[in-house]
Order: sequence, then structure tokens, then C-alpha cells
Amino acid sequence: DEDVAALCRESVKWMDEQNPVSDPGSAYSKRLDSLMKKVGEVEGLKLNYKVYEVVDINAFACGDGSIRVFSALMDLMDDDELMAIIGHEIGHVVHADTKHAMKNAYLASAARNAAGAAEGSALARLSESQLGKVVAAFTDAQFSQKQEYEADEHGFEFCVKHGFDPYGMANSLNKLVELSKGAKASTVQKMFSSHPDSEKRAARMKEKADAYMAAQRQNR
Repeated sequence: DEDVAALCRESVKWMDEQNPVSDPGSAYSKRLDSLMKKVGEVEGLKLNYKVYEVVDINAFACGDGSIRVFSALMDLMDDDELMAIIGHEIGHVVHADTKHAMKNAYLASAARNAAGAAEGSALARLSESQLGKVVAAFTDAQFSQKQEYEADEHGFEFCVKHGFDPYGMANSLNKLVELSKGAKASTVQKMFSSHPDSEKRAARMKEKADAYMAAQRQNR
């Protein structure tokens, strides 16, 4: 677990060096900062967040509290939808999905073999290409249907808790479903189109939001 935590920090540092990070004064950074100020910590984890100005439609969260949102995703989503996706990604961290994905990638790396024979952390012996593969383990992770459903639930609860639209999760999933069918399919592929049950997930979240809103009306 300690190695994975260190690997998480190193991986995010590497990603920040490999991608164009949006300036703190940019419209993207100001928008994300304004939204995330409502959140604070998540289960005792202090969050840090940045925007990558890239064309891929993606976002990821890591176990050290790092959240990285891609500008192309921000262009497509309104605030409620964006926060639902961030809540979904945080859900993968809270449920340890991301940790297990990184752990498996770490154990599969050649660094594991060097660790026993050399002093120091195996982390220090990861090559650029190996580190890239570990990074892919959480930026392009293929989670199970159960893991995705649970992360969707977290995204929904995240929206409700922080005062965003309960339909944010359903609406963001629907947008990604449509994108995965159209001209932007290649840019959304890593994040979404590999999940065959995407439409079912969107419908499931809409039902949950409908039930929540009905309960709210009854309580008035």
C-alpha cells in the first residue's frame, strides 16, 4: 500500500509534466476552482485539482487526492454534469478501484523484479515507459460493471450532497453515450465507449434522480 501511495504521487507528477496544465488564471481553472470550493475534503482526503488543456474527453482521480479534468470534457459538460463525473471518479478512489488497478499495473512492471535485488524503492526503478503504463492503469482503467455502478451512485450522492442537480449523473452519461456514437467517438473512447452498458447506466441514474425528486416533493 505504501508503494502504491508513492506510485500515485509520482504518477500524477509525471502526468502534470507530460500535459499542458491550465494556468491558474485561465477560465478553465477559475471554473473548476469555483466548483470545487464547495467540496473541501472527501473522507478526510485533501483534494488538489488541475485542468489539462487537451482534446481527449476524460477526467481522473487518484488516491493522493489528485483530481485532473481535461478541458475538452469541461467544454462539453455544464457544471452539474461536470461535478457528477468528478464525483464518479472520486467514487473509484473511495471504493479502492483505482488503487487496485494501479497495484496490478505495479506488480506487472519489471520494477517488481528489481526491487528484491536492489536497495531503495522499486518506484525509483520505474522507467518512463513503465510509469506510463501505470498511469494508464488509472486514466484508462477498465472497471467492472459493479464498480461502474457503484461509482455512478457516488457521483449521484456527490451532486446531492454539494447542492448540484440530482440529474447531473444521468445527463452526463447520456451526453457521453451520444458522443461515443458520433464524430467525437475517438476522443471519448478511453473514458466511456468501452462500457457496453452505458445506456443502462444512464437510465438507472435517471430513475434514481426521479425517485429523489419525488421524495423531495413529498417532504415539502
